[in-house]
Amino acid sequence: MKKPTVQPKNVERQVPQGGLLVSKTDLRGVITYANPVFIEVSGYSEEELVGSPHNIVRHPDMPRTIFKILWDHIQSGDEVFAYVKNLAKDGSYYWVFAHVYPVSGGYQSDRKAVEKREVLSSVIEPLYRKLREIESSLGLEKAVEYLNNLVREKGFSEYNEFIFKLEFNNLGGGQ
Repeated sequence: MKKPTVQPKNVERQVPQGGLLVSKTDLRGVITYANPVFIEVSGYSEEELVGSPHNIVRHPDMPRTIFKILWDHIQSGDEVFAYVKNLAKDGSYYWVFAHVYPVSGGYQSDRKAVEKREVLSSVIEPLYRKLREIESSLGLEKAVEYLNNLVREKGFSEYNEFIFKLEFNNLGGGQ
């Protein structure tokens, strides 16, 4: 399926607390499975999701840097965690905390509501704005370099450790 053109709206859609959005893709990122929670929250039908690239729900506010890191991890056989702002079919958005990992023949993404919403406004949204600015002015590689340096400056050995601690230990503070 060709990615539909969806005009983003500044309306947030809530992810049900305790709900788990699950999707599986092939090795190219084409959706092969979407659970009922993902179908409901995304606003797409199962028929629209299955066979579509997973970026059907990609919000334009997401920096390419995060997806590069995501793909680098899973293509190396590693898991990755990320805060992701997704775009629903009606143009609204929803934030999730995603855990993406390799499975036989592709990848699986388990996503849940962001529990510590203050992390989004104090760390993630400013960070993603900065990454998009760097991507726009200096390119993707410089944005990745910026993020890797930031992670090290915060005292972490790698991106996953930084993101995991944000969600589960709330480091807080600016980026």
